[in-house]
Amino acid sequence: MKFVRAILDKQKKYFEKGGPLEKLYPLYEASDTFVFTPGHVTKAASHIRDAIDLKRMMIVVVIALIPCIFWAMYNTGYQANRAIDPAKVSELVGWRHAILQDLGVGYSAHNILACMVHGALYFLPVLIVTFVVGGAWEVLFACVRKHEVNEGFLVTGMLFPLVLPPTIPLWQVALGISFGVVFGKEVFGGTGMNFLNPALVSRAFLFFAYPAQISGDKVWTAVTNGQAVDGFSGATNLAHIRMAESADAVNQALTWNNWWNGFLGFEPGSMGETSVLMCVLGAALLILTQVGSWRTMAGVALGTVLMSVFFNMIGSETNLFFRVPFWWHMVLGGWAFGTVFMATDPVSSAFTEKGKWIYGFCIGLMVTLIRVVNPAYPEAMMLSILFMNMFAPLIDYYVVKANIQRRLVRNAA
Repeated sequence: MKFVRAILDKQKKYFEKGGPLEKLYPLYEASDTFVFTPGHVTKAASHIRDAIDLKRMMIVVVIALIPCIFWAMYNTGYQANRAIDPAKVSELVGWRHAILQDLGVGYSAHNILACMVHGALYFLPVLIVTFVVGGAWEVLFACVRKHEVNEGFLVTGMLFPLVLPPTIPLWQVALGISFGVVFGKEVFGGTGMNFLNPALVSRAFLFFAYPAQISGDKVWTAVTNGQAVDGFSGATNLAHIRMAESADAVNQALTWNNWWNGFLGFEPGSMGETSVLMCVLGAALLILTQVGSWRTMAGVALGTVLMSVFFNMIGSETNLFFRVPFWWHMVLGGWAFGTVFMATDPVSSAFTEKGKWIYGFCIGLMVTLIRVVNPAYPEAMMLSILFMNMFAPLIDYYVVKANIQRRLVRNAA
C-alpha cells in the first residue's frame, strides 16, 4: 500500500490548482479516497467524528449485495444450461459459447462452476458497461461543477445490472444508465439531491422505451440460439399465476415446491432479483449496520400482508390473482430485492422514523394493489417505489409538522 500511496502522491501535483490536469482533479481525488481515507479532517469542536461516511455506507451496501451478485451469475448460467438441449450444443454460436467451449466447463445445470462461468459471461459485461458509462457521466459532471466524485454511484452501478434480464443488449444498458444518472440524479444536483432512485429511473426508462426486451410473460433465458432449446418454458411463477384461467390452475401454481423455488431463486427473471434468500442475507447486514432501515422493510411487509389478506377476503370469480396469499407475493418478482435494496435508499426514501413506516407501508399496499387489479402489469415493485419516492418529502413534512404541533401543545399545557 505504501507503493500505491507514493504513486498517488507523486501524481498529485499535476491535478492540483495550477497543474496541467487541474480540471481532472475530481478524478484523481476519487481514485485517492477510494483506496485511502482523506488526508484532511475536521478539527473544530462542533463536528461529530465518526468512522461512517458516505463511502463506507456505500461499501456496506455493496457488500450486502454480494450474495445477490453471486446468485445472479449462478442462476443465469443455471437457467441457460437447463434450457440447452445437449444434443444441439454444437449448434450454439456467439463469443460466450466460444469461451465456454475453450474453457471446457460444459453446459451442465448440475455443475456449479459451469453455471457460474456461463452466467458471469452475461452478468459481467452488463456490470462493466454500467460502471464505464455511468462512471464517465459522474466524472464529467464532477469536473464541470468542480466538486468531488461521490461514491453514491457505487451502489447505483451495482443495483442496475441486478434488475436487468441477462439478454439485455449492451447498448441499451449504456442508454439506460445514462438516463438514470443524468436525468435521475445529476440534473437535481448530484448525490444527495435526487428525489428518485437513479437505478430505478434507469430501469423504468428501459421498461417504457424498450418493453419488448424488458417485459412480457415469457422471461429471458440466456441462450443465444433458439435451436438449442428443447421444450423449455421460460415463464416465472408470477407469469404462471397471471396466465392461469381457472382456480385449479392457480392452485397448481401455488404449490410449496414452487414457493421454495421462488424463495431460493431457482427461476428465470432479472439477474439479481430471483432469490429471496440472498436478499434476506443482505437485509441482515444492512439492519445490523443500521445502513438500511428495518422500519421501511417492515412497513413494506406489513402493507403487503394487509392488502393481500383484504383481497383474499373479497375474492373474485374473474380475477384469480385475488386468491394469491401474502407469502406468495413476497417471493414473486422483485418484491424482496426492492424491499431490501431499493425502498431503503437513504436519499430517496423518507427520513423520519414514523415516515419510514408510512413510506414502506404505502409501497406494500401499492405493489399488491397493482399486481392484483392491473392485469397488464403483474410486477409493480419498481413503479410502486418510484411513486412513493415522490411522496417521501411530503410524508416527512407532515410528520415533522405533527411533531411540532404536539410540542406546542405540551409547552402550552
